[in-house]
Amino acid sequence: MALNPRAAGELFIPETIVVGQNTYTVVAISDKAFKGCKNLTSVVLPKTLKQAYRSAFEGTGIWLDKTNWSEGCLWMDSILIATDKNIKPRFVVPENTRFIAAGAFKGNKSIQRVDLPSTLARIDHETFRDCKNLQKIVIPPSVTSIGEEAFTGSGIYLNENKWKKGALIIDDCLIATNNDLPAKYVFKNKTPIRLIAERAFANRKTLKSVEIPQTVSAIPTAAFIGCESLTDVIIPSSVHKVDNFAFYNCAKLRNAKLPADLLSLGAGAFYGCELLSEQVLSENLEVIPRAAFFLCRNIKKITLPSHLKRIDDGAFAGCASLETIDLPATLTYIGEQAFAGCAMIRRVTLPVGINSLSKQVFQGCNRLYRIDLPEGIYAIGDEALSGCVALEIINIPKSTFRIGVRAFHNCQQLQNIALPDYIQRIEEGAFMECKMLDEIALPASLKRLSRAAFAQCIGLHKVHLNEALEVIEDGAFCQCRSLKEVEWNTALQSIGADAFLDCKYLRTPQFTADVEIGKNAFKGCK
Repeated sequence: MALNPRAAGELFIPETIVVGQNTYTVVAISDKAFKGCKNLTSVVLPKTLKQAYRSAFEGTGIWLDKTNWSEGCLWMDSILIATDKNIKPRFVVPENTRFIAAGAFKGNKSIQRVDLPSTLARIDHETFRDCKNLQKIVIPPSVTSIGEEAFTGSGIYLNENKWKKGALIIDDCLIATNNDLPAKYVFKNKTPIRLIAERAFANRKTLKSVEIPQTVSAIPTAAFIGCESLTDVIIPSSVHKVDNFAFYNCAKLRNAKLPADLLSLGAGAFYGCELLSEQVLSENLEVIPRAAFFLCRNIKKITLPSHLKRIDDGAFAGCASLETIDLPATLTYIGEQAFAGCAMIRRVTLPVGINSLSKQVFQGCNRLYRIDLPEGIYAIGDEALSGCVALEIINIPKSTFRIGVRAFHNCQQLQNIALPDYIQRIEEGAFMECKMLDEIALPASLKRLSRAAFAQCIGLHKVHLNEALEVIEDGAFCQCRSLKEVEWNTALQSIGADAFLDCKYLRTPQFTADVEIGKNAFKGCK
């Protein structure tokens, strides 16, 4: 949550915020949200809050008022926001602490030991960064996640004796690794590793394989990001969560079989894993998140959960080897670019719950020859099927009222298409360069045909204008070189510039009523 930097006086932050028809729960206050608000004297924080940043309150009236500090700590509603040099060398965080703000101890030179409460669930980003004299910390079993660089530059981090075979482990938690890490890493510890910190293996260029122990329940955010030599990861059945960008740009990763009981898969989890060849997704998953398998060029088969509800933006974009995709009947949403560039897919049948084709959803699927749309589709989004050069068969449902910008651009094999009467918008370049399209009848509800809608459809020979059409915009049928016949109507009021430019077999019409005709509208016609 980020608020106006001019906030002043007393501020109450509610648990929920209503925007339009949506209600949002306030769970975080973002970096620098109130920084420098010298006139802000107090804030009431919601019980729903789970994360805040030290920097959010730096330089505020709350921060500058020393009466708000106690024994070197700034507290707000049982949240430890920040510390200063007055803190005791050994500090015991009270049990009633809701959470500790990200960076709360950052750069503190006074602190030497910290005991965390048994109720703490997370050590956040940079919490103890650059605490150069920190030598001891007790991490309770309640902690289930550790943010990136939580201990970077601290006395613990800088102590070489704390590192074993390239890994820094504190209280059975893998905090970080360095370049001494073996290429084939096996977790060997007196007691089992129970959690891995965010970015723990980030950019370990020589790491080739990892076997994650059965005691770990989650692979955290960006855990293996940029491990460019990583080929094999054994993920145990104990792992129930693979978080955002966990294997981002692990370009050589071939084997990383997800557990059958996986509960959560993060955005961009396998982004850029070009050699990954197959995945069977857990039946527990209801959402395939944004860019989860983006640019997994070698993946040939994906088994989707039978109860899947959403496929988010770019989830499988660039999966150039993906041959088949069976969409479950429960699916209700497919995001923008979800399958863009899936060059090997030949046929798609959308389930009845889908009500629109999102922007660029199948763009560049150049072997897709057939797509079956359910009744209920109300719009075909911008560039939804652009570049599907093999597309021959598509049914546009009667429920459709909009065909988006360049929706069918360069669908070179599309020969016949029936446009339902309820279509009200055919947007710019919708059927541009559909070279095999031979005849078109405009829908009864269409009053305006957008610019370049059928431009360069070089095989088009006949057009039926509907009785309601009033405007043909610029270049609508430009360079339709085979066009011989247009069934004109009496409602037509305007024909834009270059509308029928270079339609060399078309005779220039003689209108009985006044029709505004743009420059070069019929240039090159008979």
